Amino acid sequence: MLTQRIEIHKLWDGDNLILGFSIGGGIDQDPSQNPFSEDKADKGIYVTRVSKGGPAEVAGLRLGDKIMQVNGWDMTMVTHDQARKKLTKKNEDVVRLLVTRRSLEDAVRQSMMQH
Repeated sequence: MLTQRIEIHKLWDGDNLILGFSIGGGIDQDPSQNPFSEDKADKGIYVTRVSKGGPAEVAGLRLGDKIMQVNGWDMTMVTHDQARKKLTKKNEDVVRLLVTRRSLEDAVRQSMMQH
Protein backbone atom coordinates (compact mmCIF):
# COMPACT_ATOMS: atom_id res chain seq x y z
CA MET A 1 0.00 0.00 0.00
CA LEU A 2 1.20 3.48 -0.83
CA THR A 3 0.17 6.51 1.19
CA GLN A 4 -0.25 9.76 -0.74
CA ARG A 5 -0.96 13.32 0.31
CA ILE A 6 -3.12 15.10 -2.24
CA GLU A 7 -4.14 18.75 -2.27
CA ILE A 8 -7.19 19.58 -4.35
CA HIS A 9 -8.06 23.17 -5.22
CA LYS A 10 -11.81 23.40 -5.71
CA LEU A 11 -13.17 25.10 -8.80
CA TRP A 12 -16.13 27.45 -8.92
CA ASP A 13 -18.90 26.18 -11.15
CA GLY A 14 -21.60 28.85 -10.95
CA ASP A 15 -22.38 29.04 -7.23
CA ASN A 16 -20.84 25.68 -6.40
CA LEU A 17 -17.31 24.71 -5.52
CA ILE A 18 -16.49 21.45 -7.26
CA LEU A 19 -13.89 18.82 -6.45
CA GLY A 20 -14.35 16.64 -9.51
CA PHE A 21 -14.72 13.27 -7.84
CA SER A 22 -17.30 11.02 -6.21
CA ILE A 23 -17.05 8.78 -3.19
CA GLY A 24 -18.52 5.49 -2.07
CA GLY A 25 -18.50 3.65 1.21
CA GLY A 26 -19.03 4.70 4.81
CA ILE A 27 -20.00 2.90 8.02
CA ASP A 28 -23.69 3.13 7.07
CA GLN A 29 -23.20 1.48 3.64
CA ASP A 30 -23.00 -2.18 2.63
CA PRO A 31 -19.25 -2.81 2.26
CA SER A 32 -19.76 -5.86 0.05
CA GLN A 33 -21.05 -3.49 -2.67
CA ASN A 34 -17.73 -1.64 -2.84
CA PRO A 35 -15.81 -2.74 -5.95
CA PHE A 36 -12.56 -1.15 -4.71
CA SER A 37 -12.11 -2.69 -1.27
CA GLU A 38 -10.06 -5.87 -1.02
CA ASP A 39 -11.57 -6.70 2.36
CA LYS A 40 -15.33 -6.87 1.86
CA ALA A 41 -15.89 -5.85 5.49
CA ASP A 42 -14.03 -2.58 4.86
CA LYS A 43 -16.39 0.35 5.47
CA GLY A 44 -13.87 2.99 4.43
CA ILE A 45 -14.48 5.88 2.02
CA TYR A 46 -13.28 5.20 -1.52
CA VAL A 47 -12.99 7.30 -4.66
CA THR A 48 -15.51 5.86 -7.13
CA ARG A 49 -15.29 8.42 -9.95
CA VAL A 50 -12.78 11.07 -11.03
CA SER A 51 -13.88 13.69 -13.59
CA LYS A 52 -11.59 14.01 -16.58
CA GLY A 53 -9.65 17.27 -16.33
CA GLY A 54 -11.31 18.16 -13.01
CA PRO A 55 -9.55 19.46 -9.88
CA ALA A 56 -9.16 15.98 -8.36
CA GLU A 57 -7.58 14.47 -11.48
CA VAL A 58 -5.22 17.44 -11.80
CA ALA A 59 -4.18 16.94 -8.15
CA GLY A 60 -3.41 13.27 -8.79
CA LEU A 61 -6.39 11.56 -7.13
CA ARG A 62 -7.15 8.15 -8.63
CA LEU A 63 -10.10 5.83 -8.90
CA GLY A 64 -10.05 3.35 -6.03
CA ASP A 65 -8.04 5.54 -3.64
CA LYS A 66 -9.13 5.09 -0.01
CA ILE A 67 -9.56 8.40 1.81
CA MET A 68 -8.02 8.24 5.29
CA GLN A 69 -8.17 11.95 6.20
CA VAL A 70 -9.74 15.17 4.94
CA ASN A 71 -8.04 18.36 6.21
CA GLY A 72 -6.81 16.43 9.25
CA TRP A 73 -10.19 14.81 10.06
CA ASP A 74 -10.16 11.03 10.39
CA MET A 75 -12.32 9.42 7.68
CA THR A 76 -11.98 5.77 8.60
CA MET A 77 -15.17 5.57 10.71
CA VAL A 78 -17.64 8.03 9.15
CA THR A 79 -20.98 7.71 7.41
CA HIS A 80 -21.24 8.42 3.70
CA ASP A 81 -23.01 11.71 4.46
CA GLN A 82 -20.42 12.84 7.03
CA ALA A 83 -17.67 12.19 4.49
CA ARG A 84 -19.50 14.12 1.78
CA LYS A 85 -20.05 17.09 4.14
CA LYS A 86 -16.37 17.21 5.15
CA LEU A 87 -15.35 17.27 1.48
CA THR A 88 -17.85 19.91 0.38
CA LYS A 89 -17.54 22.52 3.15
CA LYS A 90 -18.48 25.85 1.57
CA ASN A 91 -15.74 27.89 3.23
CA GLU A 92 -12.87 25.63 2.20
CA ASP A 93 -11.28 26.19 -1.22
CA VAL A 94 -8.55 23.63 -0.67
CA VAL A 95 -9.04 20.03 0.43
CA ARG A 96 -6.01 18.15 1.73
CA LEU A 97 -6.44 14.40 1.54
CA LEU A 98 -4.45 11.55 2.94
CA VAL A 99 -5.17 8.49 0.81
CA THR A 100 -3.92 4.94 0.58
CA ARG A 101 -3.54 3.38 -2.81
CA ARG A 102 -2.67 -0.10 -3.91
CA SER A 103 0.72 -0.13 -5.52
CA LEU A 104 0.91 -1.22 -9.15
CA GLU A 105 2.41 -4.55 -8.04
CA ASP A 106 -0.57 -5.20 -5.72
CA ALA A 107 -3.04 -4.38 -8.50
CA VAL A 108 -1.26 -6.67 -10.97
CA ARG A 109 -1.02 -9.47 -8.41
CA GLN A 110 -4.73 -9.21 -7.62
CA SER A 111 -5.78 -9.21 -11.29
CA MET A 112 -3.61 -12.30 -11.88
CA MET A 113 -5.30 -14.09 -8.97
CA GLN A 114 -8.72 -13.49 -10.51
CA HIS A 115 -7.83 -15.32 -13.74
